[in-house]
Amino acid sequence: MSVNMIDQLKQLIELQKIDSAILFIQRTLDAMPQKIREVESPLREAENHLKGVQEMLGALEKKKRDKERELDDITEKIDKIKGRVKEIKTNKEYQAHLKEIESVEKERAQIEDEILVIMEEMESVSQKVEKERNTMKQSKEKVDSMKNELDQQKMQSEAEMNKKREIRSHIAASINEDLYREYINLFESRSGSAVIEAKAEICQGCNMNIPPQLFVEVKRNERIIHCPQCQRILFFKNEV
Repeated sequence: MSVNMIDQLKQLIELQKIDSAILFIQRTLDAMPQKIREVESPLREAENHLKGVQEMLGALEKKKRDKERELDDITEKIDKIKGRVKEIKTNKEYQAHLKEIESVEKERAQIEDEILVIMEEMESVSQKVEKERNTMKQSKEKVDSMKNELDQQKMQSEAEMNKKREIRSHIAASINEDLYREYINLFESRSGSAVIEAKAEICQGCNMNIPPQLFVEVKRNERIIHCPQCQRILFFKNEV
């Protein structure tokens, strides 16, 4: 029995634990940008809705201005027609003059009605703008709150990561250089799982059977033993 080898196995187990924790924290940190995008999604949707109704309101305002210019032109036209009354010489000309005024005034009345309709639409859309603005405000407050929470989680995760990396450096320094290099190769090739528990003659890394005699050796935790299938370093939990 090698006391040093037993100690090395213990250190590898601890290194695996700390590396698994570091890996979990790193994955949590890596996922945060996507979480932030997901949190911001309702706000972007609210902003798009607000932009849409604001554009509708802007289009109505332009339409109203255009109609008002038409109304000014019609009013000016009526004034000019009325100004020609002094030029009328006969009753027939006068009747024609009145019909022309009537026709143009009907046109003006129609434009005035159209302006009223536009104004009613503007009132309705203005209410939608206010509603969407309130919705966006609420969404922004919620998003800001959630982003603050995520920022806090990020700071805590980074602080925890730094602590665990410091612990890791001490553990790694106590492991034989060749054994450490072997561990790193396994860690990288086996998705972050280099040292794994053997339980009931089954490797918990690849779920393959371990020969009975080899499992007896694994249970002693006295030397470095690899899984015959996945090559991970095996240990027996209850006796470590």
